[in-house]
Amino acid sequence: MDQDSQDKQREFNDEALVHLDTLYNVALRLTGDAADAEDLVQEAVLKAYRAWDRYERGTNCRAWLLTILRNTFINEFRKRSKRPDPVSFETVEELTVFENVQDVDPEGSFFRHIVDDEVRRAIDELPEEFRTAVVLSDVEGLSYAEIAQVMGLPVGTVKSRLFRGRRRLQRRLYEYAVEMGYIRP
Repeated sequence: MDQDSQDKQREFNDEALVHLDTLYNVALRLTGDAADAEDLVQEAVLKAYRAWDRYERGTNCRAWLLTILRNTFINEFRKRSKRPDPVSFETVEELTVFENVQDVDPEGSFFRHIVDDEVRRAIDELPEEFRTAVVLSDVEGLSYAEIAQVMGLPVGTVKSRLFRGRRRLQRRLYEYAVEMGYIRP
């Protein structure tokens, strides 16, 4: 291996591979299957390595990698799996059932604090366009701008999808939250 290849590999390892856990967590939420998530991450990392010379140093490497991961999922993995049922944004009921647990970050702190198996199942049941936004925001902690970059959407659309995805989660998890004592009925 020549010096340029060694430098590229070292730089990629130092800057990109530190995000493997995040890539896997997002891939698992997207695919719903551990083996598929591993395959998705492997494919995305390979694509990222091949495109490393096009990565602009000093920018957000995690967002760049997540964009590649998401695009790989859309272009390859989604073709193999059953497509989620389409959702009309107008038909999503807008509920605010958790007002008494809202705090400084009402958009996501509730879900970041109670992510257990039941919540993971509820997230996995969300349609893909909502699930991706919720996972990137509430599980991985990306900002609206980073999510917009990863998903290739305007920030306003990201906010809308987060709002609607969280409302679906609230409806789905209301009884569970009462049972666990997170909220009072």
